Amino acid sequence: MAAAVLLSVLSPAAFAEPPEGGGCSGASRWVVCKADDSSSSGSRPRAGGSGRSKSSKPVCTVKKLEAQPPEGSFFWEGKSAKDGAAVYQRTCRNGLNGTPVYTTFAADVGVLAIDPEIVAQQAVSKMKLSGPEIASPRPAGKYVVGVPTWMWVEKAPSTFGPNTTSATAGGVTVTAKAEVTQIVWSMGDGAQVTCAGPGTPYAAPYGRQESPTCSHTYTRTSASQDGRKFTVTATATWLVNWQVNGVGETGQFTETRQSQEQVAIGELQVVR
Repeated sequence: MAAAVLLSVLSPAAFAEPPEGGGCSGASRWVVCKADDSSSSGSRPRAGGSGRSKSSKPVCTVKKLEAQPPEGSFFWEGKSAKDGAAVYQRTCRNGLNGTPVYTTFAADVGVLAIDPEIVAQQAVSKMKLSGPEIASPRPAGKYVVGVPTWMWVEKAPSTFGPNTTSATAGGVTVTAKAEVTQIVWSMGDGAQVTCAGPGTPYAAPYGRQESPTCSHTYTRTSASQDGRKFTVTATATWLVNWQVNGVGETGQFTETRQSQEQVAIGELQVVR
């Protein structure tokens, strides 16, 4: 089926101010409209880079409109065909299944050609995100078989979030907010524990009970391990939500960061 995206297949009569309650929003740099075409032509999945999950971000293409809007239309953003300008269309589809997401228009192809997620990734690089700051288990701690080991991390903008930063490229400014959504603990004995938050700091009144949020009970000592210690690895998943400033185009992707500690697990000594 032909790309019946919106605006009456881009007929000249349709290039008017967005109707009240219509499918378009925003009347400044970009006009964002919902698409209704079910075709997946030209779409392809995008895989994330190192430390990044597969992204479901829209896959976008940019092309010059065959039927240019009439002079004076808000689509020109003050420019004119007499000056050599032209209005371009940017169509985005879901990166996983090709479903149309939205179409935008601008009189500056350079603006439309900028990939906002790339700008968001630049913002994330400015955050200097790192692995979790492990507070427990710690190398100097005393942990024994059969007694719950509590795991928790210290919260800071670069180790847990939230962390918010903006970046600009090609006239497009994107604000990204990153925050850890879960931490997967590999305990060194073959066990993995997934915790939704930073964990609960231990206090003496808790005694030997399990942590209400994040703990693991070892069933064997670390005596047979190198250095007589288990290597505990905490892998944090950062969820990054981004938005193009002044527009409304949004998206998200994930990043992962790791930290490690060497932890000795001993046996309870029975005193007679």
